[in-house]
Amino acid sequence: MHSPDPIPVLVRRLPGNDDLPLPGYATDGAAGMDVVAAEDVAIAPGARQAVATGLAVAIPAGFEIQVRPRSGLALKHGVTVPNTPGTIDSDYRGELKVILINHGDTTFVVQRGDRIAQLVLAPVTRATWLEVEQLDETARGEGGFGSTGVASGENLSALPG
Repeated sequence: MHSPDPIPVLVRRLPGNDDLPLPGYATDGAAGMDVVAAEDVAIAPGARQAVATGLAVAIPAGFEIQVRPRSGLALKHGVTVPNTPGTIDSDYRGELKVILINHGDTTFVVQRGDRIAQLVLAPVTRATWLEVEQLDETARGEGGFGSTGVASGENLSALPG
């Protein structure tokens, strides 16, 4: 079930992009909106590319848009969003671009109009720092990477936090 009151997000099609669809939900239960490419690009194996969408947005204060990969591109072609999730801040007004990386072994071709990522509107909770001399104790303590789910007796103390 989706939120009862959709949050309006202002969107502007940049010149020359009137033929492209606005981001949209593929199904009633979809969390992300598919966004399409506004240009043709070829991404070589191991390469990254910022792909234009032909859109600029005005995200309401207190929200962000998260840019997430499309699972089909990742599974079938090894193409994903490297900084997942990417964040578009509410005060950004430039063209929305999607950074793609090709982890596959062949060049991946993006054609204008191809679905390249998903956009998720999400609330932002801002933090403040409260500096203290000591933190409370927990069962995990300072156990770092891979320390949970380790059989007792294994020592991971040599691993960095």
